[in-house]
Amino acid sequence: MKTPVPPSRSRSDLRELTPARVGLGRAGASMPTEALLAFTLDHARARDAVHGAFDTSRLVEGLASLNGLLGLAPVLLSSQARNRRDYLRRPDLGRMLDPASQRALADRSGGPCQLAIVVGDGLSPAAVNVHAVELVRHLVPRLKEAGIQPGGTAVASGARVALGDEIGAMLGARMVLMLIGERPGLSAPDSLGAYLTFAPRIGLTDAMRNCVSNIHGAGLSYDEAAFKIAWLVREGLARQVTGVALKDESGGAAPARIGAG
Repeated sequence: MKTPVPPSRSRSDLRELTPARVGLGRAGASMPTEALLAFTLDHARARDAVHGAFDTSRLVEGLASLNGLLGLAPVLLSSQARNRRDYLRRPDLGRMLDPASQRALADRSGGPCQLAIVVGDGLSPAAVNVHAVELVRHLVPRLKEAGIQPGGTAVASGARVALGDEIGAMLGARMVLMLIGERPGLSAPDSLGAYLTFAPRIGLTDAMRNCVSNIHGAGLSYDEAAFKIAWLVREGLARQVTGVALKDESGGAAPARIGAG
């Protein structure tokens, strides 16, 4: 007969495996003060992530520093959401470029490309400020090993995921990669998501996209995420699909890059 595991030991083991709030205990009819304060702090961090400033100048500078890896210098764009209030209340405005951005893309030199990379603030500008440039730095060498040269790049304010469809179409991209801040959680206020769409155009649904999510310090590492994204880009271009028609079969751990020391 197996010896039962003491409840306190079970809760302790579970807390080591998940950031979820389990086994908090109680003080009378309420949570312990320490647990309540921790919850309040994490909630404040999540709210701050949503309303944080989007550091467009730093992102443009960071992407521009990768010019040896990327194609054209990044262009700065905006959706039709005029401010954060509009962005949160009118998701539709975050899916459409404003007229000035449409003109900027229409006047941009350069022909069609295999892959356009768009960096958008999304629901966590904090995540994008911290992770986007470093992820691109890890991603581009893996793409080049697969014979894929990124073309146009953009930094877009007030962006929802679908904004990448219009940008990708105007850049003549066969596929668009949208790097965007995910909805902050109480355990991860700075999580970055990567959305891939083949043949981008206005009106596509999320069923036409692949997503690599949970990219942050305690989630997917830059190298793990870059490996998955590069696999999806390569296979998506080869099969001419993304979304429900393209299953992520990249496997587990990312192998070391050729020539990586």
